[in-house]
Amino acid sequence: MWTFKQSHAAALRTAAAAFKKQTGITVKIDTYTPDDAYTTKVQSAAKTGDLPDVLEVHSDGEDRVFGAAGIVSDISADFKGDWAGRIQQPVQDSGLVTAERYKNSIPQVAKDHGIKQGARYSVPLTVGTFGIVFANKKMLADAGINKTPANWEEFLADLKKTTGKNPKTGGLSLGLKVQATGLTWVLQPLAFSQLGKQGYESLFKKDPAADFGSPAGIKVLTQYNQLTPYWMPGTQSLTIDEGDQAFAQGKSAFDIGGTFTLAFLKQNGMNPDDVLAFGLPSPKDGAIPKRALGPLALTSVSVAATSKQPENAKKWMEFLSDPKIAAQFAKDSSDVPATELGAESATVLGPTLNALVQSFKGTPENTYEPSPKIEFRPPGYEQDDAGAILADLTPLKQQSVQSTADKLRKLSLSYWAAAKQ
Repeated sequence: MWTFKQSHAAALRTAAAAFKKQTGITVKIDTYTPDDAYTTKVQSAAKTGDLPDVLEVHSDGEDRVFGAAGIVSDISADFKGDWAGRIQQPVQDSGLVTAERYKNSIPQVAKDHGIKQGARYSVPLTVGTFGIVFANKKMLADAGINKTPANWEEFLADLKKTTGKNPKTGGLSLGLKVQATGLTWVLQPLAFSQLGKQGYESLFKKDPAADFGSPAGIKVLTQYNQLTPYWMPGTQSLTIDEGDQAFAQGKSAFDIGGTFTLAFLKQNGMNPDDVLAFGLPSPKDGAIPKRALGPLALTSVSVAATSKQPENAKKWMEFLSDPKIAAQFAKDSSDVPATELGAESATVLGPTLNALVQSFKGTPENTYEPSPKIEFRPPGYEQDDAGAILADLTPLKQQSVQSTADKLRKLSLSYWAAAKQ
């Protein structure tokens, strides 16, 4: 098996040892990084017939591209029963060529042109989401904080305490050089909590009584702007990795990222036990005071079309979905598995990783979906454009809340007009 995730390699080898003990089948794990080098390696090996039996792939994109190229096999006939039932329901369709995905692949220019409707080219291995807050436990203790904030107001109060204790290192880091992060990782889940699903979606529509320029829009922009005094100095110039590294180096007390951030922090020398993790808190007076965060499939596993042991390859993939194996994989990799884990897994995962798993626990009504199945934004909507407008509000302080609201309204209307809708 090949993987592009260095943080997964040791965890996969531990699972492989358990698999050999149970089945007698040996699985060899090889790692190739970075991502682009891995893709090149796979494409080259496909031409020479040197592919492994199993590939770890990026979910909902790379898997279909490899499927279209004949690099990986269709395993739709095998993914059923107990195996399919173990995977978290929101991501069970990941890897499957749905009617919509097939329709999008029909143009010759589509990267996945040639895929077959109903085929399955991968099974989710790990999942994740955005809008996770990480906090340095020692810095919290030094500021007199000993619990997770229950709501947005308590989160702001905690930021005030940590920056009061140390103005230079007590703030909040986020890779705002990637302009969409402020929008997608903070403002959107915050708006969903404050306004509810319908109110949140209306921000991007054409009704002036409910869009960003409305009182509801002004409300959530004002809440987002409350972070302005607490940003780590220079956070607007940091990439996502640099923002996380700053937190790992003690340059900020809080960091906003995703579930996947924990593994990166571990790679950069942080002990997960020294980190408090929680979903971005909801406003206490919001429509959804207890909001969950919907998972996305991040990485998946596929069977190479040239595998000489396809049945053993599928046995290995199914083995990885076993709840006990998945929980141990999660602990070893500091990543969240696609398998639905029961309450008994908490003792294996530990408090920090378990908090990430718990952030997914919700109902359809109270769960913010970072990638909604039904699009409500205007066609062609570019998140970076909205993110750039938000950056001028905070942290740059170049625009007011009202002017930011006006610009976001104008932006959405320009997309609707371009789409002639």
